[in-house]
Amino acid sequence: MILGSGGREHALAWKIRQSNLCKQLFIAPGNAGTAQCGTNVDLSVNDFEAQKKFCLLQDIDMLVVGPEEPLVNGIYDFYTKDEALKKIIIVGPSAKGAQLEGSKEFSKKFMQRHKIPTAAYASFDKSTFEEGLAYIHSHLMPVVLKADGLAAGKGVIICNNKEEAKKVFTEMIRHRQFGNASEKVVVEQFLTGVEVSVFILTNGIQFRVIGHAKDYKQIGEGNTGANTGGMGCVSPVAFMDAVFFEKIKTRIIDPTMKGLQEESINYHGFIFFGLINIEGDPFVIEYNCRLGDPETEVVLPLLKNDLVSLLKNMHENNLDDVNIEFDERACATVVAVSGGYPGTYQKNKVILNLPAESGEESIIFHSGTKEENNGRIVTNGGRVLAVTSFGNTISGAAEKSIKMLAAIHFEGMYFRKDIGFEFF
Repeated sequence: MILGSGGREHALAWKIRQSNLCKQLFIAPGNAGTAQCGTNVDLSVNDFEAQKKFCLLQDIDMLVVGPEEPLVNGIYDFYTKDEALKKIIIVGPSAKGAQLEGSKEFSKKFMQRHKIPTAAYASFDKSTFEEGLAYIHSHLMPVVLKADGLAAGKGVIICNNKEEAKKVFTEMIRHRQFGNASEKVVVEQFLTGVEVSVFILTNGIQFRVIGHAKDYKQIGEGNTGANTGGMGCVSPVAFMDAVFFEKIKTRIIDPTMKGLQEESINYHGFIFFGLINIEGDPFVIEYNCRLGDPETEVVLPLLKNDLVSLLKNMHENNLDDVNIEFDERACATVVAVSGGYPGTYQKNKVILNLPAESGEESIIFHSGTKEENNGRIVTNGGRVLAVTSFGNTISGAAEKSIKMLAAIHFEGMYFRKDIGFEFF
């Protein structure tokens, strides 16, 4: 069973369905796209008791956790400590491991302890609010403000001047802009460079890199406007050569693995390293404790290995014996969103001209969709669809995705036409 309902979960379902080891697939709660790969189940990702009943009823062997919230809420610990559930392979870290994403302060302190390169920072809460304002006043601009907790990918704001930074800081802490997530705020040095994300599968001891990607967070073309959950993604990235990757491995991945072991952190799942390339040197912007969205929609199509077999090897401590194989083509994902996103948007807009099946060159992944009783597929979220295409170049792949999206329509639909622009 896969937990989640976004494009990441559709990509996971699409990949897992291809495995000979998968006899039956459930997605909870899923979307209109995942229903093409398996059976959607009306279960909340955070209702562990209801999941337990279903898993025992259906004799589930493996649970793949898509989103971060149930991981931070301790789903791994719930399943592994329950006698009836402990036989199920859980793909996801313990609650302590999930703090790498669940708390920005925890992750920054972890990186400091293990000498992992990252931006300088300080953290503040309501009790140190005035100190925070003074820190911002003395800080070089621009500066990055991060809500400490989970904020659905929207809790990071780059401020270009001190007045803006103080206003945002006040909104976060005093006015609870991101609810409980911004009770504590991390104020961080702004790093200038090109971002890239690297994904590994690990059991806390062994690991395998399963892909990398560059995503595009901002709503507007030319990387302008508000941050979103992701407007598109490309892979491979030109500067990810053997030399740069060796730096990532020795300076970031290896000390992260060593840190997990030294701190006795159970970790059985994916780690998403959000990195930035600064003049040939990698720095960590953030950790995520799961696969990214829309990165999964390019990483999994380029991964040739059987994913279920890989997850089984992870669980059985056999990852060292696995050779990871990649498709050598370029891949680009372009995301179509609802009008008004990432602000207020409307749902239940009928999606027209949606192909029944994906082609060999392009794959349609559903994100915020649902199927009505009459068979119509309607919008059900901010990010609605992601089209992933293959090509000899990133520009060629992106053009195919854009062409396919241009033929699809729903009221207010918007997508960026410049995904991968710097690699054209």
